[in-house]
Amino acid sequence: MNGHTERQPDPKIIDLLKQDPASVAHISLEYFPPRTELGVKNLHARMARMLANTKSLYTDMTWGAGGSTADLSLELALHAHRTGHVSNMHLTCTNMEKDGDPIKAVHDALQTAYDGGIRNIVALRGDPPEGEKEWSAAEGGFKCALDLVKYIRKHFGDQFGISVAGYPEGHPNRISQLGAEEVENMSDAEKGRCCTHDGVTYVCKDDDYKKEMDYLKEKVDAGADFIITQMFFDAEVFKTFVNDCRTWGINCPIVPGLMCINAYPGFKKMTKFCKTRVPKSLEDRMESMKDDPEAVKAFGAEFGAEICRSLLESGSKILHFYTLNLEKVVYGITDELGITSGLIEQSNESDAKDMVAVGSAWARVGDTVKFSGGRGVVKEIKSDGTAVVDVDGNHVEVAKGSYEKVF
Repeated sequence: MNGHTERQPDPKIIDLLKQDPASVAHISLEYFPPRTELGVKNLHARMARMLANTKSLYTDMTWGAGGSTADLSLELALHAHRTGHVSNMHLTCTNMEKDGDPIKAVHDALQTAYDGGIRNIVALRGDPPEGEKEWSAAEGGFKCALDLVKYIRKHFGDQFGISVAGYPEGHPNRISQLGAEEVENMSDAEKGRCCTHDGVTYVCKDDDYKKEMDYLKEKVDAGADFIITQMFFDAEVFKTFVNDCRTWGINCPIVPGLMCINAYPGFKKMTKFCKTRVPKSLEDRMESMKDDPEAVKAFGAEFGAEICRSLLESGSKILHFYTLNLEKVVYGITDELGITSGLIEQSNESDAKDMVAVGSAWARVGDTVKFSGGRGVVKEIKSDGTAVVDVDGNHVEVAKGSYEKVF
């Protein structure tokens, strides 16, 4: 297939996780589908290079919001399998209708993955599709990741290993903005996972956190083998989450998801959008070097290694890196930890401009866009995709397809 020798089906990741790492820790790497053909070609090369260099245990390929990258995600996941990776394919149940059937596209994706040798799925609900602020289930379709886990187990038995997402700080949809009095009255647990952005405090309140943990237990009880967490930048938040999982009777492996810090703007935007807790020491360091891209990358490796050491000391045996389709910071971390040696000097990110996600082309509130009338900041996205753009203080409506996100 595609010039590569047929491979046997992948092993299940849950079985691989039971093995002791050959060095300090297992690592796994996550990629997303790039927007262009050149980006895909370059990603193929990077995936091969990083597998050879790091001996990663498995490779994740994301599935775009609203099913936007369904075909490419599937092809890249199959490519990973064909070229020696243990492929862990993300699958969402957002906006996945096919021939008017909200289930068919998901089933077909699972069948194609299975027929192609993939044996591991990350079962996710997914983000809202383009032009929509809220997620909503299609009539007769999946309502949540739990439904997807149940569906896989019902129709494919134990033929797939299944992982699910865990949220140490609470799912962003359950994170609330607090008033001054609420901030004063936070519980110790809430203080440990709250965040502050632009002077506003946010937290997943204790009652909502309990609902999150109850739901996570349901996903595991329904057949999920292990958990991969949302990104975090405070190791104590992850450790608390693991302890809470054990208290809830969730005893499966919990893989820490680690976002590599590659650039100041991306870090700020991502942490604010996800309402992620950023320790004061990290915030101060990032602010001090925000105008020095190379210093940020070097610090990204330094900070990444520091948080990884804390996780390893607490018992983690695997580190899952959200690579952002780049390699330098990952190599810096693995070199620093002693998992690899001398890789950072070999890193090549000359193709970084091509490593932009398909979904990231969609403009959301707060993004800068350009159109025939100029450029400005998106203030609102209407249900039909029309953007309300602030251009020098004037609000202009720009039709869907007539504006382009500025990176």
